Amino acid sequence: MIEARITKQIEAGAKSAGFTLDLDFRAEAGITVVFGPDRSGKTLLFDSIAGFARPDAGRIMLDDRILFDAASRVKLSPQQRNCGYVLQRDALFPNMTIRENLLFAADRLPRLERHRKVNETIERFQLGGDSAGQRQSPASERIRCLLARSLMRSPRLLLLDEPVQGLDARSRRDFWPLLRTVAESAGIPILLATNHLEDCFQAGGEVLVIREGRIVQRGRPRDILEQPANVEMARLLGIANVFQGEITALDPGRNTSRVKIQEHELTGTYFPGHLLGDRVWLCAHAKDLRAAGRNGARLENNQIPAKLLHVAELPHSVRLEFSGDICVDMPRSEFERQKDNKEWLVEFPPAALRVLS
Repeated sequence: MIEARITKQIEAGAKSAGFTLDLDFRAEAGITVVFGPDRSGKTLLFDSIAGFARPDAGRIMLDDRILFDAASRVKLSPQQRNCGYVLQRDALFPNMTIRENLLFAADRLPRLERHRKVNETIERFQLGGDSAGQRQSPASERIRCLLARSLMRSPRLLLLDEPVQGLDARSRRDFWPLLRTVAESAGIPILLATNHLEDCFQAGGEVLVIREGRIVQRGRPRDILEQPANVEMARLLGIANVFQGEITALDPGRNTSRVKIQEHELTGTYFPGHLLGDRVWLCAHAKDLRAAGRNGARLENNQIPAKLLHVAELPHSVRLEFSGDICVDMPRSEFERQKDNKEWLVEFPPAALRVLS
């Protein structure tokens, strides 16, 4: 288990703003994803754990071993921490074959054990041991070799800083089953940093969401996506529909609420912890809303009339952008049948409305 409670302040420079990393978390064996936008502190956190950056205060423990403790002035060197680390844009040694790259990483092992372990690793990770290094190797083989190289010294912790950044779709897809297999067999904590939400779902496990150097939410990927902690989280997750509204009715017995948004009252599920008249922020996923042509129909419960402003292509659907900052994802075939509509109605299913803290 890795436990970290650290503070690190970066002073403002001529061309950069100041930054403070202030985190407190623990991670068990398995994959934990550190998710956040660029410059949120992910790499600084990893550098602090690995020993390449010195926190101003706090403690870092790996299993029962203190890696860093500001109060007692303990700071193990990177070589003493037994952490595998795959950095952003990490590279193989270009003048070495893949086998030689692995042998270099295992240089502290006895000679016979070193060669045995390298041979086993080449087979396990399906590597071309005698193929050339960085530039000649396919992207999928490079990332497999980098992962294998980081494990050669049997680390007690593995840090992966955006390992699939820059990979093509197929290489990214092939990487995740391999990582999950490594996590199951290694039995160590694996921290993986990313700014792509899809990576959180591919990796599985728990997610720590960090923003501006602080943890703003943690949990399973699906739980975080379904119930963002606040407005900032909803926007960070790319949820298109974020509105401010006023609660006009609450009925816990019927598990319903009424909320006024943009001069329209909508029914939602019961919003616990709130009172009549409260101003709240709500969100709704674009995929959970429905849109259809009005064609003279009467306005029904939880429907809002809206003007279609723009249609954006998505990989498997289209996104309809309406007046009032409303977005709806619709299957392309369904939109083709309705694209000539002049007037639209957007329906908000009650379960789609979620109150944000």
